[in-house]
Amino acid sequence: MNELANKVCVPCRGGIPPLKGKKLKALHNQLGNGWSVINEHHLEKEWKFDDFQSALYFTNKIGSLAEEQGHHPDIYLTWGKVGIKMWTHKIDGLTESDFILSAKIDCIA
Repeated sequence: MNELANKVCVPCRGGIPPLKGKKLKALHNQLGNGWSVINEHHLEKEWKFDDFQSALYFTNKIGSLAEEQGHHPDIYLTWGKVGIKMWTHKIDGLTESDFILSAKIDCIA
């Protein structure tokens, strides 16, 4: 299990700068598993499934995890595919919690 997955998401109150440069790269390297950092702004990843029901089941698991952690990604669901777009809306960029939730999602995938 990824070390990030053992951490807990911390609610963002705003007023902090989004992660950039070396700090962002270090967390991205720790996360791994096919997550992409887009324009130092958000994380993206996609999973493929054999049918809609499996994709929906995975989506619901992500939703429950997001509620538990108090941190919510954008989720794209279509037949046989689930996509995640993750960033902290309050600061319009990435925080450590985005990487934590992403690692936790990988654990349930």
